[in-house]
Amino acid sequence: MLTVKEVAAKASRLQTRYAARDQRMRDVLSVRQGDISKVYPAMFSEEYPKPLVANFVDVAARDLAEVMAPLPAFECSATNMVSDSARKTADTRTRIANYFVTSSDLQIQMYSGADWFNTYGMLPGIVEMDYETNNPRIRLLNPFGVYPEIDRFGRTISLTQIIASDAETMAAQFPEFADQIISRNSMTPGSPYLSVIRYHDKDQDLIFLPERNNLVLANTPNPVGKCLARVALRASLDGEARGQFDDVLAVQLARARFAVLQIQAAEKSIQAPIAIPQDVQELALGPDSIMRSANPQAIRRVPLELPAGVFTESGVLERELRLGARYPEVRSGNLDASIITGRGVQALQAGFDTQVRAAQAQFARLFGDLVSVCFEVDEKVFGSITKTIKGQEDGTPYSMKYIPSRDIKGEYGVDVRYGIMSGMDPNRAIIALLQMRSDKLVSRDYVRRE
Repeated sequence: MLTVKEVAAKASRLQTRYAARDQRMRDVLSVRQGDISKVYPAMFSEEYPKPLVANFVDVAARDLAEVMAPLPAFECSATNMVSDSARKTADTRTRIANYFVTSSDLQIQMYSGADWFNTYGMLPGIVEMDYETNNPRIRLLNPFGVYPEIDRFGRTISLTQIIASDAETMAAQFPEFADQIISRNSMTPGSPYLSVIRYHDKDQDLIFLPERNNLVLANTPNPVGKCLARVALRASLDGEARGQFDDVLAVQLARARFAVLQIQAAEKSIQAPIAIPQDVQELALGPDSIMRSANPQAIRRVPLELPAGVFTESGVLERELRLGARYPEVRSGNLDASIITGRGVQALQAGFDTQVRAAQAQFARLFGDLVSVCFEVDEKVFGSITKTIKGQEDGTPYSMKYIPSRDIKGEYGVDVRYGIMSGMDPNRAIIALLQMRSDKLVSRDYVRRE
């Protein structure tokens, strides 16, 4: 078991190792928050401190996350499906698995989790013990400041999380240490924020404050003897976490810069100098003003000549932004009526569907591992407790009691299935199901379950 000093040194090494990754995450976070001027401060002025175009990165990330967020189906199978007792046991474990998912509010968490996965290229999750309800809980973590250690088989060995928080918040969360947190903060110059380090491995779950002389806030031995954290990584060439929008931030900046230049050009065109003939003695300004001249057609504003390609370039940048973000134009409702056919729409959204399916494959593995850990924690930590769970199965409500040590009995496996409709929007999914049903490729019950 690592000591607090060893964990603090390890966290420092991980921060140094992943400094480039953290900077990418920080940049994309600033753009998502509308503070692109923090990333490129020299490109903005006091007159235009904020971008004058829509935050395309944030809009695309939210839409993509909402498509990926729906949960798959969780089902446990028996080794011998011929036996009635085996099938009953499998049905019981299926209900328990779905109870883990429901009680953890995993569907609500996935709207943020899918967004984190696309934005940062990584989604960590951890199973925690809820001793108030005597149940394991799945919690998805914000990847910003999370450093997992993964072996060559894809198994998570440890998870280090570094969070920035202020002293008052930490004192409220840990009132038993309020005096040690607040009093030292009042004598410490500099930033009012503290670094909170949480370290989890097969031996312990440790939370401490390095700025308070490694003050330990919580240190719980791991009752299972294995790391309870799992990580889903977005595919990349070098194995590092890379988000969907890391490479399009400069294009978003170019669009914002172009919008400022276009507005400045419009202002200069409106406020251009007035050219008058030589016989005009007085220059009248304002509405309904009168100027007397023998050559009135010569009174005009000096035209500001703008190249025609200036306005074309804005559309080019938008297309480059969509290409780099893999976000099709049809998702924004911009669809040419001449291609509104099934094949045309399918071609437009092909890239969108493939990235959804790729992400859902990662999510399926992550959820399968987390639910499997929940089974093991439930049996080993809460094994002798009689529990009552409620839920719905095929639209029918049910209520059942179970004892983890009796009903789980070392069977931790769970099948996670997104189905053949994964990646499709609901409208096209319904049409595809009806077509397969009319050709008798699938049953009516299958369509209902999908």
